[in-house]
Amino acid sequence: MRIESIRIRNYRVFKDVTINNIPEMSVFVGANGSGKTTLFDIFGFLRDALIHNVRHALARRGGFKEVVTRGADGPIELEIELVNAKSELAAYILSITLKDGFPIVQKEVLTDNQGQPRHILDFEFGKGHVILEDDKGIGEVKRDYQELESADILAIKGLGQFQKFKVVSELRKLIENWHISDFHISEASAVRETGFVEHLSSGGDNLPLVARYMYEHHHAIFNQVLYKMARRVPGLSNVEASETEDGRILLKFQDGPFKDPFIAKYVSDGTIRMFAYLLLLHDPSPHPLLCVEEPENQLYPKLLGELAEEFRLYFRSGQVFISTHSPDFLNAVELNEIFWLEKKYGFTTVHRAESVQLLKNLLMEGDLPGTLWKQGFFKGADPV
Repeated sequence: MRIESIRIRNYRVFKDVTINNIPEMSVFVGANGSGKTTLFDIFGFLRDALIHNVRHALARRGGFKEVVTRGADGPIELEIELVNAKSELAAYILSITLKDGFPIVQKEVLTDNQGQPRHILDFEFGKGHVILEDDKGIGEVKRDYQELESADILAIKGLGQFQKFKVVSELRKLIENWHISDFHISEASAVRETGFVEHLSSGGDNLPLVARYMYEHHHAIFNQVLYKMARRVPGLSNVEASETEDGRILLKFQDGPFKDPFIAKYVSDGTIRMFAYLLLLHDPSPHPLLCVEEPENQLYPKLLGELAEEFRLYFRSGQVFISTHSPDFLNAVELNEIFWLEKKYGFTTVHRAESVQLLKNLLMEGDLPGTLWKQGFFKGADPV
């Protein structure tokens, strides 16, 4: 399942915004403070609310009053339309409000559209029902009524554990496996205790452990990563994740002319970042959604076109959302993949580049998207 559209109401700078027909790879540009980070944080918020609860997810962000749009009492509302490989649609609606000073789920609805819209799951204030029926939806519809332990828990968290609620289970697994990158070079370069780690963490702090896992269990894929690293980093001949005498794991990078490898903390930030992105994008069990902010940081501009292509290849397995401030990266992106954010009077709107005929005409004449953005043709994308 992938995200087809999203409507956001009363979430920080997004008073009421809808983004439709979202492609497999979407690139978002805009001035600092326009809401790019907030847009990605919405997916992180949903993941936190699912794994923990709504109160925890809001507390991590300063609480309900810090998240709700200024001047609005709420509720915070998110509506996500999803489509599967068979082009079948489902929609998830979540509404969060305050009751007695505590955040609760006012409404949580999951619908599908097999012939006609049906409420697969429908909960209010911690009580509701889920449909019980066979996979084909044939026969009499039966409803199972449930009451959650607390009204700040998402119904899809508990009910999604049961395979008999197929659509609910698919949505739970989808959201649980979203990856919202918050990569930090200092964390990725550190020495880590030994362990078994399959997936790169949001901050990249387990990079040495993931490298070792890939080397030991997916050696062919790891060699592909090394091949691409060697093409992009001059002199680099090998990368290894080795165990120290005290049982910790550290990354070592081998520079061809030198006998001994360099440990990660002495290697350039760009080298570490490129290695982390390649491991993330070659994950044998890819995430259904990647949100990556400003992948151009610390990277040589000529590498950004190749990195954009790596992201494009990834969406064969999952969906990719990227924010950028780099014209070079944007030059490697298709017009139908570009959105820009405009903040006006304290609130943000989202524009689709493909809907602007002037941009389409200029690209047909040979101009590049990044160049047009830099020249100010994305109206409202620049700081005022």
